[in-house]
Formats: sequence, structure tokens, C-alpha cells
Amino acid sequence: MLKVIILDNQAVARNLLGSVLTNGGHEVVGDSNTNLSNLARLVKLRPQIICVDVGEIENEGITLLKALRTELPKALIFLVSSKIDAATIQSAQQYGVSGFIVKPFNAVAVLSSIRNTIVRIAKLRKAKVELVPGAGDSP
Repeated sequence: MLKVIILDNQAVARNLLGSVLTNGGHEVVGDSNTNLSNLARLVKLRPQIICVDVGEIENEGITLLKALRTELPKALIFLVSSKIDAATIQSAQQYGVSGFIVKPFNAVAVLSSIRNTIVRIAKLRKAKVELVPGAGDSP
């Protein structure tokens, strides 16, 4: 069970996504609006996954993504949005977003997106370890 926090300015969206994630076997340990003042409280929860709706990826959204990446470097960040196009994907990936969740929520699509992203990242990490001679050897 992975620990998740949800950041979205819409309480209804937070509740819906929280239900989907909980029913999918994840532990939602916190949720909040996207105000940076809430970040310190959420960092203490040590989530492995962050689902965040930054609206348009502009100054405030970029600042939040940078802060999340700095404070929780190992967490997987999923951008939640009703508008995900090629430009948004490219911009978001520059700021450490690992995956995407589209509004309105479809439980199967949300859980598949998270699972597929985790599998993709695990394969990339395994490939990196295999490329480093002796990295997999035990002492």
C-alpha cells in the first residue's frame, strides 16, 4: 500500500480521487488545496505518491512543482488535470512530473496510470543498475 497526498483546490475532486485511490488499495494520508503554506505539513507525511492539480502550468504551478520535487525528491508526482495536451505533458515533465491523471476521474484509468508509471520507473531503475558494473554484486 503506497501513501498518497492529494493537492487540489476543489474539495469535491480531492474526495473523489481519494475514494478511487483508497478503493484501489492506496492509503491517502493527506489532502489539501495547492497553497504552498500547506507544504510543510504534508512533507511530514512522507508520501510516496503526490497527486496535484496545479491548474495551468504557469508561475504558481511551476513554483509548487519545484517545491514538491525539492522537499520530496523520491515521491512520484502525478499531474491531475482536465486539460492534458502535448505542451502540458512536456512542460510538466521538465518539473519532475512522473505521470498524469485526467479529470473527470475514471477509476480504472487512474489506477492503471499509477501502476504503469510505477512499473515504467522500476524498469528504468533496474536498467540503470544493470548498466553499472558491479552495482548488483553483494560484498
